[in-house]
Amino acid sequence: MHRVGSAGNNSNSSRPRKEKRLTYVLNDSDDTKHSAGINCLAVLKSSVSDGCNYLFTGSRDGTLKRWALAEDAATCSATFESHVDWVNDTVIAGENTLVSCSSDTTLKIWNCLSDGTCTRTLRQHSDYVTCLAAAERNANVVASGGLGGEVFVWDIEAAVTPLSKSSDVMEDDCSNGINGSANSLPVSSLRSISSNNSITAHTTQCPGYVPIAAKGHKESVYALAMNDNGSLLVSGGTEKVVRVWDPRTGSKTMKLRGHTDNVRALLLDSTGRYCLSGSSDSMIRLWDLGQQRCVHSYAVHTDSVWALASTPTFTHVYSGGRDLSLYLTDLATRESLLLCTKEHPVLQLALHDDSIWVATTDSSVHRWPAEGRNPQKVFQRGGSFLAGNLSFSRARVSLEGSTPAAVYKEPIFSIPGTPAIVQHEILNNRRHVLTKDTAGSVKLWEITRGVVVEDYGQVSFDEKKQQLFEMVSIPAWFTVDSRLGSLSVHLDTPQCFSAEMYSVDLNITGKPEDDKVNLARETLKGLLAHWMTKRRQRLGSQASANGDVLSGKDNTARSLAHSRIEVDGNAENDSMVHPPFEFSTVSPPSIISEGSQGGPWRKKITELDGTEDEKDFPWWVLDCVLNNRLPPRENTKCSFYLHPCEGTAVQILTQGKLSAPRILRINKVVNYVVEKMVLDKPIDTGSTDGSLAPGHGGQLQHSAVADGSFKSGLKPWPKSRPSVEILCNNQVLSTDMSLATVRAYIWKKPEDLVLNYRVVQGR
Repeated sequence: MHRVGSAGNNSNSSRPRKEKRLTYVLNDSDDTKHSAGINCLAVLKSSVSDGCNYLFTGSRDGTLKRWALAEDAATCSATFESHVDWVNDTVIAGENTLVSCSSDTTLKIWNCLSDGTCTRTLRQHSDYVTCLAAAERNANVVASGGLGGEVFVWDIEAAVTPLSKSSDVMEDDCSNGINGSANSLPVSSLRSISSNNSITAHTTQCPGYVPIAAKGHKESVYALAMNDNGSLLVSGGTEKVVRVWDPRTGSKTMKLRGHTDNVRALLLDSTGRYCLSGSSDSMIRLWDLGQQRCVHSYAVHTDSVWALASTPTFTHVYSGGRDLSLYLTDLATRESLLLCTKEHPVLQLALHDDSIWVATTDSSVHRWPAEGRNPQKVFQRGGSFLAGNLSFSRARVSLEGSTPAAVYKEPIFSIPGTPAIVQHEILNNRRHVLTKDTAGSVKLWEITRGVVVEDYGQVSFDEKKQQLFEMVSIPAWFTVDSRLGSLSVHLDTPQCFSAEMYSVDLNITGKPEDDKVNLARETLKGLLAHWMTKRRQRLGSQASANGDVLSGKDNTARSLAHSRIEVDGNAENDSMVHPPFEFSTVSPPSIISEGSQGGPWRKKITELDGTEDEKDFPWWVLDCVLNNRLPPRENTKCSFYLHPCEGTAVQILTQGKLSAPRILRINKVVNYVVEKMVLDKPIDTGSTDGSLAPGHGGQLQHSAVADGSFKSGLKPWPKSRPSVEILCNNQVLSTDMSLATVRAYIWKKPEDLVLNYRVVQGR
């Protein structure tokens, strides 16, 4: 697992950002399928004989799903959405508590049988949380480990129960922001100590519970396991050793050496006497913790071992990993069988009666036969080999070509996912993104509506990209990534407000010819349309007319914020969402964002209930949507010189520099030149930096910038209207090009743009 700045987690980002960002994750298919690799599995068996069994899956798409299991089918009955990055592991604590951990540095607690609402967020880790372990017979104990080298042992009941009945306690957040080293701090001091991932504690927001820290790892932790009663914890990671702890105190009891590479998977038997470890050195080792030594090593795999599952009696182990293979090994006789081979590396295994669930880097999950209650049945089929005890022995056998044949060719059944997006390109129009997924399918997305506008099927991505090339220049107002298997669109202020288009180019009717639309503002209005409706219903018509979103105590912050803001005069409090910005309610996008409290969160836009405010959203988003205010923007204007072509007898119409919006079309410049010629406007000789705004007596205006709509009080054109061409770098310009496009594709220089004009005879 490599370090990547996560979608919503500002602290892990590679560059500092002053303002919180807003991200929205697009969803093409129905919500009942994962759209990226499956990192973890957990089976919840019904306590009654004819009850429903459930499988929980946690994915790199940032969500968990609950599947109701039948004999040969599985139905998605809930999606657990709150993490803002990969879900890395999940365990069931007690009868119906689900605990998950993520690369967003948090643990989250859910009710297994709920509709998918997170009941508590635990923030203690300083980096990605990679693994969890639960005690089978001690419902409250869960351990977590991560890339920061931290291992914490949580009392789930204590972490979820608020100590005080303070009215301000946020039920879904426990954010101490204190590293485990702060165990000795009294609760009263948990006020504003912040950890190195800048999560600040608030007494009002956290009951003050601090987990037990098991300190000793100097590097990343990738694997944990606990015995049934929670009296023994083992951990492993990049230090190549297995560490043994007393989870009740966090104290180290022993360190086991033997692996020559990262320890990636661990299992303990129910008593805590024996431990199995799988490693990137391709070996599986069996440790006797009583004797503090390795009693067996098994060379079964030809590459890293990433997943282990044992039979209930701990006599046999199922193992999978990077070599795409699932093996069953008898720990006593060392006999091994290849159960099946996959198309993708195996990430996690979950034994379920006589079958085994296999999770891989693909978005589908497969259930294979396993004979978990009587594994000897599988060995009776023959085809087994004896596992060596040196890793190179297995590698040599595979090189000699004597690879064992797989026992099973087909899974019992599969839970399909949707192919993950693996390649993307933002097109020049800055509204479309071309994507390619793991199935090779190429699609065109319109990100201002969050929909696929064209599915090209399996075609060449690069060829399609060239076909769709347009010679237009629009500022980069958003960024995208496909880390979650879907398109995540990131909006950062003030850059996101840099792009404008004319309403007419977006087919928005009923607007003046030169009406400009800010793409980010309209996109935010579209994303938050459901929230706005809910909010109006809550506040009633009067309160929403004020646009008063912040509570009284935040007035100072508000007025400070507003001093940095300019009101978008064009908007006139236009709360209507135009068709090019209407998001789907069938497969709505999810928002990932963060306000002034509580850390990053993720929710479908249709699940926002109108209560969210500046504690949940960045202030600039609310200011834009509620108050129509946009931050000051740079580079919305383009400066240029307008000269007659050399060698022509055309009069000189302007002196000095002109300035106009970047999106101004060349046809407006043509109109300006014609107007000056025909109406013989005087030149403002004193001007060195005029603005292109004809139409009011013909003077070059210094302050206001209009787009040159030539309707205001002009005389009708004489019949002898000249035909004028505009050139740049001796190239005749198409009249529908914008100044920005000419500058980017024709002028191609950092200096101010120079345009030339000439009269075309005989047209």
